[in-house]
Amino acid sequence: MFSDIDWQRPWYDSVRDAAGGIDVDAASIIPSFCAQAASRELCNHQGLPLQFVPQSALPEGVAYEEFIGATGNVPTRENLHDFFNALVWLSFPRIKQQLNALQAAQIAQDGVGKSRGPARDAATLFDENAALLVVRDDEQGRALIEALRGHEWRKAFVELRELFKCDAQVWLFGHALMEKLVAPYKAITAHTRVAFAGDDYFALDGAGRRAWLDDKVATELAADGLHKSCFTPLPMLGVPGWWPQQDEAFYGDVAVFRPKRMPQQKER
Repeated sequence: MFSDIDWQRPWYDSVRDAAGGIDVDAASIIPSFCAQAASRELCNHQGLPLQFVPQSALPEGVAYEEFIGATGNVPTRENLHDFFNALVWLSFPRIKQQLNALQAAQIAQDGVGKSRGPARDAATLFDENAALLVVRDDEQGRALIEALRGHEWRKAFVELRELFKCDAQVWLFGHALMEKLVAPYKAITAHTRVAFAGDDYFALDGAGRRAWLDDKVATELAADGLHKSCFTPLPMLGVPGWWPQQDEAFYGDVAVFRPKRMPQQKER
C-alpha cells in the first residue's frame, strides 16, 4: 500500500523529509518511527518521550488521545492512515503535542461520551483534515484570504495565481487528508488555517519554514484554543500548480468550487 504514494506530488512536501527515514519494506513501520522520534527527542505535552506502539497496546475503554497524553505512546496500525499520522508527528511535533493536550484536557473535564463537544470536534477536524496556508502579510496576501473566505475561487486561483509562487504556501497537516490524496479526486477539500508571515519566513529554507510554522501555530493554539470558525475551505486540486489543466472550465465546476451560501432571510 505504501508503494501507491506518489512522493513527487506537491501535497506531500510537508512530510517528505520524515518519510525518507522510514523503512516501509520492514515487517513493521513502528521501529523506524520510534527511532526518528528518539533521535529528535520528541515528547508529549507532559514531557514524556514520544513512542509509537501497536494498536493492541491501547487498553480497552481508554480513549486514544487520553492514552497518548498519559503515556506518550501513539497507537499505530500498519496502514496508510496511521502511517501519515506518525509522519505528521515527526514533521509538526509541537502542533500535534498541543492538539493532544487540548483533547486530553477536554476528556479529563467531560469524559469521553457519545459527543466530543465543540473544542474536541475542532481539534479532530484539524488533526484529520487540516491544511496550513502561509501568506505574506501584505495587501495582496490579505486579498487572497478574503477571496478564499468568500469562495471567490476565480479571483483566488486565477487572478491571484502568481502569489502561490513566492508569497503563499500550502502545507498539508491532516493525516486523513494525506491518505485521501493517495488517490486524488477533484472534490477533496481541506479545513484550512491561515498564518500570516513576513520576510523572515520567506527567507528560510523548507525545513526552517516548517519549524517556523510548527512553532507559530502551536503557540497560537496554546493561547487561543480552537474552534471551527478558525477554518476556511480549500479545494486541494485547485491550488495553483497542484493539478494539470487548471483552466476556466476546471475552476468553473460549481460542484467543487461552490459559491458561498448566503444566509437565508427570515420570513416576515
